[in-house]
Amino acid sequence: MKKVFAVIIITLALPLLSQACDTCNCGTGNRYISILPDFREHVFGLRYRYSSLHSSVNINGSATPALETYNAVEFWSGWNITRKIRIMGFIPYRFAELHSQAATTSKNGLGDISLVGYYKLLNNRHTIDSGRLPVQNLWFGVGVEMPAGEYDTTDKSILNESGNLHQLGSGSTDVIFNIVYNICLRNTELNFSSTYKINTVNKYAYEYGNYFNINAQAYYKFCIKHTITVAPDIGAQFENFQHSVDEEHWDKTASGNLITGTVGVETNFKRIAIGGNFQTPLQQNLGKGLVEANNRWIVHISFTL
Repeated sequence: MKKVFAVIIITLALPLLSQACDTCNCGTGNRYISILPDFREHVFGLRYRYSSLHSSVNINGSATPALETYNAVEFWSGWNITRKIRIMGFIPYRFAELHSQAATTSKNGLGDISLVGYYKLLNNRHTIDSGRLPVQNLWFGVGVEMPAGEYDTTDKSILNESGNLHQLGSGSTDVIFNIVYNICLRNTELNFSSTYKINTVNKYAYEYGNYFNINAQAYYKFCIKHTITVAPDIGAQFENFQHSVDEEHWDKTASGNLITGTVGVETNFKRIAIGGNFQTPLQQNLGKGLVEANNRWIVHISFTL
């Protein structure tokens, strides 16, 4: 299972961003960048993410079905240091609710803050036999996720049947690796990205499992009066959540795989981008069947300078 970790990876649909988390991109995690925004010096924006999952909570020694819902408002920004180097940061504010037969509990607060640096390994343009000019670029990113969100040890004991998902933060400092490849031919663009997140042990002896995802998106751009660009997209994402460790004991309920299909649309007007993305599970095997991911979606607005 995983927190990550985020909106990043994919959840995108944009010249904007993507993201991951505990199991199924709910809970404490972030999503990370997929298609990197195209900007000259600076970009900033807001995005709103919703996700939910069905899990089990421990009530009086027995497992009881529960619904966990997660909402997040996230401020993010990017800076071009040079033509090949850029830095991006993410600050989320989270709202979480746990609905069970016994009661409904809620919490909100700051989530874990992320900072990622990217280096452009490839920027290639060349004319092919048809006379068309494909554009390719390849980015490699390394970053850190800092424990700004609250980690509640009480929730760990109550939710031990569902992999300790209902947290605002992980309580640990984690490392992010990201690679992004784009190829564009006229109005068609393909994007491939992958994220690997290494989680460390927090001060309460809990270590969320490492997270891996790989994502593919296809976009087609339509121009309206040469001023507005509309780009619908379709894609798929594979996510792997490795087992967590609680005081040196494996927590296998916090692991599994998830495949989602995605559809979305991106609209650009001058320096403003507005878009949204919907994801639905196609196949999943999470938490030994104790966790089931539901549909999730994201909307965003960003401004480039």
